[in-house]
Amino acid sequence: MTNEDMMKIHCLDDEHIAQLVRQAIKINKIDPNLYIEYDVKRGLRDVNGNGVLTGLTEISDVCGHENKDGQKTPVDGKLFFQGYEIRDIVENFKGDRFRFEEITYLLLFGELPSQVQLDGFVRILSDLQELSGSFTRDVIMKATNDNIMNALMKNILALYSYDEAPDDTSVENVLRQSLQLIAKMPLIAAYSFSAYRHFHLDDSLSIKTPKKGLSTAENILRMIREDGQFTPLEAEVLDICLVLHAEHGGGNNSSFTTHVVTSSGTDTYSAIAAAIASLKGPKHGGANLKVQHMFADMEENVKDWKNREEVCEYLLNILDKKAFDRSGLIYGMGHAIYTLSDPREVILKEFARKLAAEKGREDEFALYDLVEKEAAALIASRHRMFKPVCANVDFYSGLIYSMLGIPEELYTPMFAVSRISGWCAHRLEEIVNAGKIIRPAYRYVGRHREYIPIADRKTKGIDFD
Repeated sequence: MTNEDMMKIHCLDDEHIAQLVRQAIKINKIDPNLYIEYDVKRGLRDVNGNGVLTGLTEISDVCGHENKDGQKTPVDGKLFFQGYEIRDIVENFKGDRFRFEEITYLLLFGELPSQVQLDGFVRILSDLQELSGSFTRDVIMKATNDNIMNALMKNILALYSYDEAPDDTSVENVLRQSLQLIAKMPLIAAYSFSAYRHFHLDDSLSIKTPKKGLSTAENILRMIREDGQFTPLEAEVLDICLVLHAEHGGGNNSSFTTHVVTSSGTDTYSAIAAAIASLKGPKHGGANLKVQHMFADMEENVKDWKNREEVCEYLLNILDKKAFDRSGLIYGMGHAIYTLSDPREVILKEFARKLAAEKGREDEFALYDLVEKEAAALIASRHRMFKPVCANVDFYSGLIYSMLGIPEELYTPMFAVSRISGWCAHRLEEIVNAGKIIRPAYRYVGRHREYIPIADRKTKGIDFD
């Protein structure tokens, strides 16, 4: 929106704007009882909060319950990538430096790669990761903003103009585009942040090219740090973060968005930009930032972080909408599928513990640990819930990013850098199976009316006189 557009809006006085707002709310408000009357699955979920089955996938499986004698029984969460349990994968990563690359291969091609296959795949990604100087100058450095997720969308869409066959949706071409986007996404995120820092914070402009032979995680740390240095543990922890965020079933909002948009037959760049738009939301990828802000507020208002009673009092104030953002939510707690535990959180917690020891932030980690132990029972008590509540992956991921020195502006973009592997896998799955365009139904509950000529219409609701 230009300054001229803004001036046009400002020509309206406050009362006119208030009238417009009231009318917009009035005309869009739907009686909530109608959702019950017509059995509408709001959010594509049933009355128990379970997702409505809308598709099939072999890419990943998210499990939080077991069926025993016809009853759903909560169990410790499990996450499978192409049939392999994530904890088995992580436990057997010992000594490897290209964990995220290995998982990307698995998600795209359905099998764990041999060493020869992984080496070849890493070479392919390394060859594809560079961005031309003209793209960096003419696209990334122009029209910068303080939300890197929007910068990612803009820059991904701009790549369409640099592709000789952007609208070719054959498997061969989409796979090529997918590999290029997976390889380039870390650079786009890092360079977009550098541009923001330079043009909005008046900082020096630093653009580092990726170094061949380094993993995605190592190159990210190298590119976003002024000195380009990092410890082996820092690189390992970020690598694990990328692995755990790479994929999480076809029903999560951004992956489902990928399926929906792909089913229309559109191009890869549009599909991925739509997925990024979905991930940007605070109810999806932006949740770990909420956790960080909540803990920052807690650290300011709780005098003794080790005092259980004082910490619990603060948490109860959150639940009673008296603390933090008054939402009544303890961020990082609860998940749509996981009940007893989120396997990603269980894994991340141990790496957070190791990193806290290296960084001298054990007290801060202990506070997170204490909140995790107490929050579930407090939530259940306050809300009279019978369903177990566990910490989710966002609980520790923000703390880890903080300890890695990753700026807050890059928290959600780091999620996108990782999840693009899953999005591309889902796009290929949708294309290979050549499904129908996804078109769920919306029931019309308004009323049909006769057209009224403009001369016969009466002024109602909004008066500009």
